[in-house]
This record gives sequence, C-alpha cells and structure tokens, in this order.
Amino acid sequence: MPVADAKFLHRSEAPELAYAFEQGAGPLVVWLGGFKSDMAGTKAEAIAVWARARGQSFLRFDYAGHGQSRGDFIDFTIGQARQDVLDILAAIAPKGDLLLIGSSMGGWMALHAAMALKERVKAILLIAPAPDFTAKLMEPAFDDAARRDLEDKGVWMRPSLYEESYPITRAFLEDGRRWSVLDAPVPFDGPVRILQGQNDPDVPWRHALLTAEKLTSPDVHVRLIKDGDHRLSRPQDIALLLVELEQLLGEIK
Repeated sequence: MPVADAKFLHRSEAPELAYAFEQGAGPLVVWLGGFKSDMAGTKAEAIAVWARARGQSFLRFDYAGHGQSRGDFIDFTIGQARQDVLDILAAIAPKGDLLLIGSSMGGWMALHAAMALKERVKAILLIAPAPDFTAKLMEPAFDDAARRDLEDKGVWMRPSLYEESYPITRAFLEDGRRWSVLDAPVPFDGPVRILQGQNDPDVPWRHALLTAEKLTSPDVHVRLIKDGDHRLSRPQDIALLLVELEQLLGEIK
C-alpha cells in the first residue's frame, strides 16, 4: 500500500523521488531500502510508527523506478541509487547529524552515503547488508541461459521469490562494478550494528562478516539470527531492530 502522505522531490535531470518525512528531534534517522523494495515495507512502516511515538525525525524515500517514485525500473542503476540518496538528503536534510539504516542494497547505499557525507553520519544500522551484490552475489549465480541473454539481448528476466520476474540489464551490472566498496577498506569510524539472518537465501551471512571486516570502525557488532531470512520482518525481528536502533541513538546523543 502506498504511503498516504508522500511528497515528491522534483529534479530537473532525474526522476522525481517520493519521500515521507517525520519532523522531530535529531539526529535524523534515514531509511535506505533494498533493491526492488519501497518505503511502505514492513520494517520502514514500523520505524515510522516508532519515530512518531518517540518524537524522532525520520526520513524514508523510494529510489527512482521504485515504489511511488517516477522513472522506469529497467533504467535503474547503482549509481542512480547513490545519487538518489545524496539528492534527497541535500534537499530535505542539508545539515545535521544522521543515523543511517540500510536494508540489503540499502546497506551498500549507507556505506556510500557515509563516505560522501563523512562527519554528518554518526552511526549505521545494517540489515542483511548487500554491498557489491551485483558482482559478488548476483553475477556468480547466473546460469548459462542468463549469461546468453545478457550478452545477446542486454537484459535477462530474473525469477523472484517474492514477485514476478523482473529485468536485469547488462548496464546495471556494469555500473554496479564501478561502485564496488568491498575491495578496499570502507572508511567509517562510528558505531555500526549489523543484523543478519543465517537462513537468508539472498545474502549469505558470511557477506555480512565481510562487510564488518572491511569497515574501518573499531565499533562494529554483527548479530546473527539463526532462523532469520532475508527480510527479517517477523515481529521478533522488528522488535530486535527497534532495540538496536534505540541503543545506537543512546550511544551517539
């Protein structure tokens, strides 16, 4: 279901972005969603409810080609997602401290935002983080038919556990390689908390450990949820997410 009070950020050279902003106390909590997800998902909605009750400022949005934002999904790239993050923050929250929550691909975006915005980002909470997923997780899993389609047609229709098949383009994969972060140390020194399901079929739990290893911060904690899946949207997962969020806010205030 769409977010009822969504507003739109107009951009002259890129699609309009749908967003929802809860005014409140800082630091601003920012939700960075996953690939093919939107800001009306279970976790984002739960955080919005929590933010209203707590009086906490909270920003969520949809990437171009996702959810309520404009644009076609087939044109979406990792570089576009990164620019979407920087554009929405520049327009809605040009100053002030930030706490970033990155889910799946949003974890990749959180690392890029932390590197771009530096001292503004005070803490990061990652949920099944998937930095570099295009090259490190997606491409190695392609079968011969997928590789042929990408080579011959420039696009492959990827089956999904959650919805109908959707297009993966050669341009998307090539762009993803350009924005890789895990081949070198990731320069962020604030606290980082990572929640990862060990039954995740999309992002292996060892990928979360690799992400933790690459972060330069000395304060990185990984919590493995033995029976957790990729979405981590069960009531107990949401409860744990909010506990971690509260604790992080307490550490940086």
